Amino acid sequence: MGPSGLLVALALHLAVCSRPHRDYCVLGAGPAGLQMAALLHRAGRDYEVFERESAPGSFFTRYPRHRKLISINKRHTGKANAEFNLRHDWNSLISDDPHLLFRHYSQAYFPDASDMVRYLGDFARRLGLHVLYNTNITHVTLDKDPQAWNGHYFILTDQKGQVYQCSVLLVATGLAVPKLVDFPGSEYVEGYESVSVDPEDFVGQNVLILGHGNSAFETAENILGVTNFVHMLSRSRVRLSWATHYVGDVRAINNGLLDTYQLKSLDGLLESDLEYLALVKDSKGKFHITLKFLLENNSSQSADSIPLPEDDNDNFAMRVAYDRVIRCLGWTFDFSIFDQSLRLSSGTEFSKKYPLIKASYESKGSRGLFILGTASHSVDYRKSAGGFIHGFRYTARAVHRLLEHRHHGMPWPSTEYPITQLTSSIIRRVNEASGLYQMFSVLADIILLKENATAFEYLEEFPMQMLAQLEMLTGRTAQHGLFVINMEYGKNFSGPEKDVFYYDRSVAHIEDAWMSNFLHPVIYYYRHLPTEQDMRFRPAQWPLPRPTAIHHIVEDFLTDWTAPVGHILPLRRFLENCLDTDLRSFYAESCFLFTLTRQRLPPFCQQGYLRMQGLSSTKSLWQHGVESRLLQDYTAMENISSRWLGDHSSAPEPLTQSLDSNKEEL
Repeated sequence: MGPSGLLVALALHLAVCSRPHRDYCVLGAGPAGLQMAALLHRAGRDYEVFERESAPGSFFTRYPRHRKLISINKRHTGKANAEFNLRHDWNSLISDDPHLLFRHYSQAYFPDASDMVRYLGDFARRLGLHVLYNTNITHVTLDKDPQAWNGHYFILTDQKGQVYQCSVLLVATGLAVPKLVDFPGSEYVEGYESVSVDPEDFVGQNVLILGHGNSAFETAENILGVTNFVHMLSRSRVRLSWATHYVGDVRAINNGLLDTYQLKSLDGLLESDLEYLALVKDSKGKFHITLKFLLENNSSQSADSIPLPEDDNDNFAMRVAYDRVIRCLGWTFDFSIFDQSLRLSSGTEFSKKYPLIKASYESKGSRGLFILGTASHSVDYRKSAGGFIHGFRYTARAVHRLLEHRHHGMPWPSTEYPITQLTSSIIRRVNEASGLYQMFSVLADIILLKENATAFEYLEEFPMQMLAQLEMLTGRTAQHGLFVINMEYGKNFSGPEKDVFYYDRSVAHIEDAWMSNFLHPVIYYYRHLPTEQDMRFRPAQWPLPRPTAIHHIVEDFLTDWTAPVGHILPLRRFLENCLDTDLRSFYAESCFLFTLTRQRLPPFCQQGYLRMQGLSSTKSLWQHGVESRLLQDYTAMENISSRWLGDHSSAPEPLTQSLDSNKEEL
């Protein structure tokens, strides 16, 4: 090797050795990127966020074009529970700072996009997150290295040629590339990302909008009052979020055109596959819709000589000429910066929009690469809220917990309780938990039973499609059975041909709880952890394999599952049947009688009364027990009891406080 070759080799060696290394690299300082950064920051991890703009949330400086968000900012719920309130706060990220709640940034139910920009800026500043602004990562590739935990490092190159090295790559760039159309004449089509938002530019015009999603309806809503008419065209029928329960479908705030269409006020909706169409421009600058094959079979390129569909069918729906054609077809993931070695796309139609990932949000092609935020929505596309802030803030936290166990030996957070608290623990979570509520059928709480069902561990918001790998991903063991707590809609509640407001849409009777249509808790019981094969061959439309036993808590109009007879009692009986035990709580006197009459005592008596761990009864509870005839009134001890209660704030031992009585039903 000559001198020049040695210099080149030395330069490359120095470049490799000098490139900054981070354990975690996060691409994008939008909501998902900042959420992951906040979690890494709180855990004290080595990370860096790369943002191409000069401030966080750059997407919201441009979109939505008409500036009104469709994410709900519900500031008042009538409750003080912070976790419950997050159920109905669709904009806040998770943090320990009570000032970083979106309700402090806007009073509007549907906020302005500029409020989101301001909120994300404060979120990054107040938490001191490590963000490199004005750093546009233009290329991402792999560097094979046997010393790396997964056999490679991720190499990031920015617009200045600066190279960064990462052990784990977390991509939170969202869906930012407009989806284009490809048919003859598509060069005349204006894009949602650039079309005018001034209604005055559309006065007296005929407008055709390509698309049936929120961006299309948002655009139509802006110009309905000034146009001659607006027609909307897409290959699929309109899906309304109130009918499908999917937040990504058309929201009521944008669907004014549906009224004007159904009331025959000139505006209208049409369905056709765009790839069969063509757009021609006449000598007056007007646009005409024709069929692609008619254009291809005509040798003349003159717009006035090209046959239009009305030549054969004179009531062709789109025979009118249009002044403007606007494309509003949504967004796709930007694959251009990723080297093919990362294998993020398979080339299928769906993978052109979303990268290929597992249910754990890790890339199928590159271990250590995770997709966060809107781009991770392929896991629950058209099922849950994983493509939106109120959903992916919880999926990002699930990814962080997986990483904490994999790289830092931190098991999935859990709390251990005595088995007597099983019913109350489930009831508390289904009535409060936000992640469980918003990521229904995707994230589930897991209850791991201890030996002889004397206690249990409670794990929150685990990706339920990864259930077979639970032990490996969490560091917890499931040797003695488990419960999975999930929220579900009824399987037949929504659909194109269904009336979601039909008279008998709700279920009120306990025995029909399994037929509940609206969102409600479902508890699965497994004696053994399901296997990969069980997960793969589960029944169609089931989120999990068929369990040993299953229980539906009947739907509730208030989403308040606290009714003693309607909700709690059936749940407790289900749990008792699964565990073959009695989960009720008792007075000490009942426990004493049980020791004389039963070979097997209820867990409450084993763990409380016999171990002297019960709570002392108050005077009022003692009196209540006597008045309700649940306790004996020992008149011979009345004077002694009076003196004791006069000198102490509690009744004499061995009384214990009870959550329930020893009545037969509760």
